Amino acid sequence: MLIAHLSDPHVRPDGVLYQGVVDSNAQFAAAIAHVNALDPPPDLVLLSGDLVDHGHADEYAVLVRLLAPLVVPVLAIPGNHDEREAFRKAFAGQSWLPAQGPIDYVVGDRGPVRLVALDVTLPGLHHGAVNEEGAAWLDLVLAAEPSRPTIVMMHQPPFDTGIPYMDLYSCREAQRLASVVARHPQVERILCGHVHRAMQLRFAGTMLCTAPSTTTTIALRLQPDAKPASHIEPPAMLLHHWREGTGLVTHFVPIGIFPGPYPFA
Repeated sequence: MLIAHLSDPHVRPDGVLYQGVVDSNAQFAAAIAHVNALDPPPDLVLLSGDLVDHGHADEYAVLVRLLAPLVVPVLAIPGNHDEREAFRKAFAGQSWLPAQGPIDYVVGDRGPVRLVALDVTLPGLHHGAVNEEGAAWLDLVLAAEPSRPTIVMMHQPPFDTGIPYMDLYSCREAQRLASVVARHPQVERILCGHVHRAMQLRFAGTMLCTAPSTTTTIALRLQPDAKPASHIEPPAMLLHHWREGTGLVTHFVPIGIFPGPYPFA
């Protein structure tokens, strides 16, 4: 099973640049084209939040248009820049989409790996949290298939990255999440977005990965008094490859046209 993971495209209205400097729409279109060109093709595409920049209807209309060429199914969760009901309208008709409340769902019919989406966003706020209801729901759905390899997808990561201006807006109540995940060793990965960087660490007995953005890269500033900053680096994605007997391998994949391929390894 092959899973393409895109995050934080921050789609804007037509003709509007992200933060006044980046054509986030063009970069997301390039990411979709890159996914469509993968050989073998992925079984799924995951979008781990901040699909648009301000949660407005005109941005979601552009998002729907940009996603239209995608040749494989897509699963998505909202981020702190999304607006939950506008998000729901944009994905209306998708079988995984809940009719109301948080965008929590389970998809298990796309291959050997089961996908669990946990919406940790708090409408109107930039940080996230795992509340008691969300933790209880996650515990229940994980217990339903205890031997099946599973990915949990959420937006804000439940750990401090060391980048001070990002850690203000992490997912809080991380211990509540950890206590649930630790009871379910079939969880192969927790996948997050939000921080516009690829990071990984051990968390509650499994691996946690954050995805790069297709738009900008948050500057790696680890000083306690560091000021917010970003770079325009090549956009990138993650590719998660499940093979029986090997497990889940995660690849970092830059998006773009680069020199090569050359006949050596």
